[in-house]
Amino acid sequence: MVPSYEMKLTTMPQHKTKIKHRIPFEPDYSVAPGRTLLETIESLGIDQNELAERTGLTPKTVNLIIKGKAPLTQQTAMLLERVTSVPARIWNNLECNFREQLARIASHKQLEKQLDWLMEIPTEELIARCAISATSDRVTLLDQTLKFFGVASVEAWNEGWSEGQFAFRKSHQVAANDGKLASWLRLAELHGQQMNVSKYNKEHFGRIAKSMRGLTIAEPDVFVPKLVDSFASAGVALCLVPEIPGAKISGAAKWLSSDKALIAVNLRGKKNDLFWFTVFHEVGHILNDSKKETYIDIGYSDDPQEKNANHYARDLLIPTAQSQKLSSLRTRSEVVAFANQIGIAPGIVVGRLQHEKIIAYSYLNDLKDTFKWE
Repeated sequence: MVPSYEMKLTTMPQHKTKIKHRIPFEPDYSVAPGRTLLETIESLGIDQNELAERTGLTPKTVNLIIKGKAPLTQQTAMLLERVTSVPARIWNNLECNFREQLARIASHKQLEKQLDWLMEIPTEELIARCAISATSDRVTLLDQTLKFFGVASVEAWNEGWSEGQFAFRKSHQVAANDGKLASWLRLAELHGQQMNVSKYNKEHFGRIAKSMRGLTIAEPDVFVPKLVDSFASAGVALCLVPEIPGAKISGAAKWLSSDKALIAVNLRGKKNDLFWFTVFHEVGHILNDSKKETYIDIGYSDDPQEKNANHYARDLLIPTAQSQKLSSLRTRSEVVAFANQIGIAPGIVVGRLQHEKIIAYSYLNDLKDTFKWE
């Protein structure tokens, strides 16, 4: 029988209760400050021509301000304060609000042309995780989604796939613009940004990584908090991010700043050999590779840096001095005895033997633990 561990993670909470969010009312029209100005001078018994005379403005300028076709400047606001006794700050605020609303209306019309992009993004999943709010208005949904990614437009999001926010070495397994993968990465990034960690120390992190190897024999409720706390002490935010269906990723590593690194592991149902290999593969990227790229673990890649990260994880889990004995292991008792001798979980040894084709992929799988993440 395959061992199975279940645990509820506190590192990446899952919100299963629907939360009602208040979305501010945004009218699809704007009111020029000129309307208030017209009402004000009428109450004072002043017409537009007299207002022009009293302020020194031309009648044409006054008329354009009242129609909303000319801006009500700060200098004009001061003149109006003297004539109407309405403070200049009120006229300035009316003008500011008017121009902002005009810009929002223009932005809304622009977003209406880009709604098809939402089909690429797992918005229902993001709503379920309270990353964005539920709404029946698709333009509002698009606006929220762009804010979630921290970009101003769909064009900026698309550019992020070639450089910047989502820059990473892409294999043939990754679509040109993968909304599911990007959403998963962004969730990890936002979670990592919220985590308090010490200033990154490479030597300390290297020592910690090696010491964490012994946790492979522990259960998740023991090793998860120890991993998170130990990595944080070296400047690395470890995020265990629940799977987004269709996001073909096992883990990722990137730098959030020059002093803070992020390692994210996809909590898709994992055997313990894959989980630990993914963790230490990403550790290898942080320790040995550039701070300017995001590294994602999808599957096989012939990229030299991916190969180096694989070798780091492989040799940390089963050091070279002990790996020479692998070719002689055949039986269950031999595998268990070897694992106990070097202090790691037997399932990790089985995974290595299968990968190197020393044993068949169908053999000894009952020695692997299965993690079921809630």
